[in-house]
Amino acid sequence: MSEELKLDLPKQVTEKLQLDAGDRVLLTLKDDSVNIQPTIKLKSKISLWWTLLPTIVASICFNLFFWWQKDNQIKLSGTTSIATAVIFLGLITGTILFIIFFIKNRNTVNSTLRNVYWRNFPTIVLSFTLILFFALLGIFWIFGLIFTGASFDRFTATLIFLVFNSVINYMMILAAQTISSVMLTTLFTIVISSGVIISMASNSQQRWWQHNLSFLGTNLASNSWQFNFTLVFSALIMVVLIDYLFVALQANYPRSRQLTTLRVILTLTAIDLGAVGAFPNNASFHVLHDQLSKVLIYAIILLIVGIKWLLPDVTKEFLTTSYLIGATLILIDVLFQFVGYLSLTAFELIGFILAFGWILLLFQVIAQLTYEQTRIFQIKISR
Repeated sequence: MSEELKLDLPKQVTEKLQLDAGDRVLLTLKDDSVNIQPTIKLKSKISLWWTLLPTIVASICFNLFFWWQKDNQIKLSGTTSIATAVIFLGLITGTILFIIFFIKNRNTVNSTLRNVYWRNFPTIVLSFTLILFFALLGIFWIFGLIFTGASFDRFTATLIFLVFNSVINYMMILAAQTISSVMLTTLFTIVISSGVIISMASNSQQRWWQHNLSFLGTNLASNSWQFNFTLVFSALIMVVLIDYLFVALQANYPRSRQLTTLRVILTLTAIDLGAVGAFPNNASFHVLHDQLSKVLIYAIILLIVGIKWLLPDVTKEFLTTSYLIGATLILIDVLFQFVGYLSLTAFELIGFILAFGWILLLFQVIAQLTYEQTRIFQIKISR
């Protein structure tokens, strides 16, 4: 017969897990290690009904709408089609479920979402809603090319809608439950890179590269709002990510003046990035736009030069990479302003790629410091 043993948990552990005498915990045995977590974590699993119930309601609305329209042959893509319904109703149900599970998960004990301030909540919701919107647009654009002119009877169309809507709902719930610094960094990367690339593609016939990168946000460019909105929205996500990372860092490095200084400079850099988009390079804002762009480059150089003192436990590899990027930024500035070797477009492109790449590296390093919050305790086993 196996003998029952008791584990005496330190006070720091019980306070962190918010445990009281008599509470049950989930003990996971894997290889030669044991993981202990509150049973409340089990409630965070996604119930099938949360996915299916909104899907069924949306599918009924879809079917009733086309029944009311007396349309028994529904197109896959077009103004009144399966694609339009999936995008419209999918955004509604997906966003609502994302909001519900974000709030629900944030109130869970030890949730990483506690590192997200409520002031950043609208930006996060809008970010994931826009990502979903553009993803659905892209998917159905491809489907429209592959299945040109395809249409289905009302029952089959309802089934197709049901499948798409259920996947959307599940993915949005999953996204709300797994928000982390890695996900926010990925979101930041996707938004800024895709927005800039789409703007470049939209203005290929205007030969934007013969002007400069800032041309994409001027009145002369096609859909200039896309480029400017990308910069402003990326700045908002960057502020959210900065808040998230530095709140998590406070546990390991409380009251650190260096980290506070780094946080302020990064936040000002994000605000400056948004201002570059808010004040495009038109005639009325030309001087202001140029000054803001220069400040952005100088802020990155300042961060690179001071990162050794501003960030604790920085590695030699990251320092070396940072100094190489900083030296390259200074070199291309000299080649552009004093030598005249680089064109304005080449200068802006190279500077943008280097600065953007270094910011991503910095976020990864900071995120790694937040992961290193593992604490080891010795506990006593008694009868």
